Amino acid sequence: MFSYMGKILRVNLSEGRVSEEDIPESWLKKFLGGGGLATKYLYDEVKKGIDPLGPENKLIFMTGCLTGTPSPSTGRYSVVAKSPLTDFWAQSNSAGFWGSDFRKTGFDGIIFEGVSPQPVYLVVEDGKAELKDAGYIWGKSVPETTSLIKEKLGKGFNVACIGIAGENLVKYAAILNDEHRAAGRCGMGAVMGSKRLKAIAVKGTKTVEIANQAAFTEVAKKQYALLEESILKIAMETFGTAVVLDMVNVRGGLPTRNWQTGTFANIEKINATAINEKILVDRKNCFACPIKCGRVTEIKTGPYAGSKGEGPEYETVGACGAMCDIDDLEAITKAHYLCDDYGLDTISAGSTIGFAMECYEKGILTKSDTGGLEINFGDAAIMIELIHKIAKREGIGDLLAEGTKRMAEKLGKGTERFAMHVKGLEMPCYDPRAAKITGLGFMVANRGGDHITAYIQAPTFLNMPFLIIEESTIEDIFAENPQEAKVVKDLEDALTFFDCAGGCKFMGMSLAAEEWVELIAHATGWKFGIDEFRKTGERVVNLARAYNIREGLTPADDSLPKRLLEEPLPEGPAAGHVNNPAPLLEAYYEFRGWDKATGKPTPEKLRELDLEELIPDMWGK
Repeated sequence: MFSYMGKILRVNLSEGRVSEEDIPESWLKKFLGGGGLATKYLYDEVKKGIDPLGPENKLIFMTGCLTGTPSPSTGRYSVVAKSPLTDFWAQSNSAGFWGSDFRKTGFDGIIFEGVSPQPVYLVVEDGKAELKDAGYIWGKSVPETTSLIKEKLGKGFNVACIGIAGENLVKYAAILNDEHRAAGRCGMGAVMGSKRLKAIAVKGTKTVEIANQAAFTEVAKKQYALLEESILKIAMETFGTAVVLDMVNVRGGLPTRNWQTGTFANIEKINATAINEKILVDRKNCFACPIKCGRVTEIKTGPYAGSKGEGPEYETVGACGAMCDIDDLEAITKAHYLCDDYGLDTISAGSTIGFAMECYEKGILTKSDTGGLEINFGDAAIMIELIHKIAKREGIGDLLAEGTKRMAEKLGKGTERFAMHVKGLEMPCYDPRAAKITGLGFMVANRGGDHITAYIQAPTFLNMPFLIIEESTIEDIFAENPQEAKVVKDLEDALTFFDCAGGCKFMGMSLAAEEWVELIAHATGWKFGIDEFRKTGERVVNLARAYNIREGLTPADDSLPKRLLEEPLPEGPAAGHVNNPAPLLEAYYEFRGWDKATGKPTPEKLRELDLEELIPDMWGK
């Protein structure tokens, strides 16, 4: 089978048994791989209503059909499970080199089921897999775990693992590979920790066979050449993801002080230029990536001087900086390092701390609740201390480890109106009051408050059309135009395709859909056109929606926090604006072919997408 290894590993942790099985070719043609194929397994094998941290949940690692091939930025893999943070469908995605290295072992994915009686890790090497005792690395940080495993197994192994946040079941714990690349969102590290699975070490020599190698290579070379002239590449390579901080702030859309305002006064202290001038040491790329948007950094002054690592990325600067009203770049960078070491999602960590700061500001959290800590906005030292406490579930950190939704449910006193999440997932750092269509993207994303299911921010702050879809320009970012809801739908479909193929979305949205279609066709030997490109992403979006519907999701869950609906931004270009997303949501449902009353994919839509087997679950007929 071209472009696939054709096999997955199934690991029953309860029994300590590892087996392998073939992947149905019909599934590969429908879902391609990655997040799509993993979602198919999750839907079919995980029962309704299970405990996300219980033995019945399954943790599914899956590479895409292009992962590990010599085409631009195709080193990504997806992790899918039921989320302990949202109780809905979850997918997290990571790059680096682990995905391509895993494929060299001869497999496309792994399904972990059950719970191990004691801590273990999995070793996969050239077609063989074995569980090993992880007692000696349980309780270790991500870098320590990675180093100890490599020391024990020898050179050439790549490691994906959890830190102590995952072991302690922090609801937004992450899985780290290559030490600094994170499958960060939705708490996949907590699911891994609940199974007492510490790590997956991989090494192999196998290659991905391509159906039409010469034609594939020609298209890939053309893509690399086009990317060399891409504005996105130039900006990201020079400044990293933090390049957009000033753009978002200047339009009044950078969430500050837990979304109380959208402008951060001291942006010049923490923006991309400051990173380059103060802490940047080198630039780093992922597998087959021509961009090098990764930042290798070192803190050179202050109390954290001498600390080294990677980052911070845009979202860390936003969440641990502006969201907490902190303008200390060294402290923000240290927070990023700590989240990598402990295995924490920086977005949820920073957002939850910002929420706690507002609760303290309003007197809802007091010193008696915090163990004597004063959790004030702008206090960099307390932000660092809270990250330690969250990962270890110490004191007030035990509450913060649950995320903003559960915190608000426990605290009450009106906190739910400024608990900034959608479906339980903390939102990224783009205020939709300053770019209305962004709010729709957050509302309807299957995994909750999410910025990359439909990377709507790029058209809104750059006003640039994506090459992968047509008519992607937003006419007025302050207007809620129902017709523009189709942009969200089209971006979701296109960008979900990249999660299935194993490609980076930064690269994906820089190139024409026709070129990606050619890569898939040449790699697999299948007939694969623009229609298949669109339908693959749309099929997976609808499958994940069906999973959520089965778990109890209703249109009421496609909503924004009350703060965004009722509290106008106080200053900046978007001053006076709130979100009124109802017309956008209604139009989105119509473009999607979903029932407006229930939010369910209609039987007609499911048949159109070759998902008719879901109709009984959705409609009882």
